Amino acid sequence: MAEPAYTRLDTDERRRRLLTLGAELFTHHAYDELSMAAIAKQAGISKALLYHYFPSKEAYFVATLEEKAAELQERTTPDPAQSPLEQLSTSLANYLAWVDENADSYDKMIRSASVVPEVRAMVDRVRSETAQRIVDGLRGNQPAPPALRIAVRGWLGFMDGACLDWIAHRDLDRQALHGLLLATLLSAVEAATAT
Repeated sequence: MAEPAYTRLDTDERRRRLLTLGAELFTHHAYDELSMAAIAKQAGISKALLYHYFPSKEAYFVATLEEKAAELQERTTPDPAQSPLEQLSTSLANYLAWVDENADSYDKMIRSASVVPEVRAMVDRVRSETAQRIVDGLRGNQPAPPALRIAVRGWLGFMDGACLDWIAHRDLDRQALHGLLLATLLSAVEAATAT
């Protein structure tokens, strides 16, 4: 008796498997190299079923990145029992560990933000939330002056560039990068406070 062409899964399990596959495919292939037909073939499902879960390749790509972004946010959520400096240091260490473990995905996410509008919107949202979290950690309930907001947002862009260079060259150890990024943030905050 012949095996069925497709395996029947419940909706949540199918979606979870498709997101896992998407994370793998988009890590190893450029966004433009993949089509929905190729993705469906890799998933062992029909293209119509893939479209049932994701209305477009862009939506599928963004959904796979959203999974990674949620994982990253969870790992970098600060411990309120720590001092603000300890929170920054720990969150940054956890961020760099995640980048190290997901270097290809991180590279694709940051680079694709300039090409895929939906990815750019997601990256902008994550940066805004991260900047607000840093500012809140530094200021508590006090409103942040514009210079501090600008310094923190600028530092996040610097951090992305530094991390891309780090994963491309691997000629600086993670602890040294951590020290560089933390010192740069503290200098930016100090300069913003003096403004």
